[in-house]
Amino acid sequence: MQPKPDAKVVLPPIPAKRYFTIGEVSELCGVKPHVLRYWEQEFTQLRPMKRRGNRRYYQHHEVLLVRRIRELLYEQGFTISGARNRLAEAHGKGREQAPDEPVPITYEVTEAELEEMRGVLAEALELLGDPGGDAANDSGQAASHAEDADDGDDDERS
Repeated sequence: MQPKPDAKVVLPPIPAKRYFTIGEVSELCGVKPHVLRYWEQEFTQLRPMKRRGNRRYYQHHEVLLVRRIRELLYEQGFTISGARNRLAEAHGKGREQAPDEPVPITYEVTEAELEEMRGVLAEALELLGDPGGDAANDSGQAASHAEDADDGDDDERS
């Protein structure tokens, strides 16, 4: 299967949560749940936590890993074996770590994703009352007011 250069799928942003169900990861990564379960068998780095009746809970780094696997397989045209090898190369062979230890991954962020993150952070600052922004403005105003009021009376205050 040849990758299509114009067929880059835009995936939704990953919410700031600690754990994701298999259904949520499926939607965030554009991959069906049965494919995720299969990939768990094929990629040793992908090890979601299992709780309550064998329910899977993925962490943020695993969602990023699923997206990377998806990109290698669906967009770049790698085979599963090739994608496995590419991930091992990218992570310093990855086999030096204990099997239960999460494998750190890197994720390239597009400019659009960065802009979206900046917007989310700006909204969060607004909700918090923008303490950093107001302080910067207040200190600038305070400095200009201090200059206006400075008429050589500093010796009287000492």
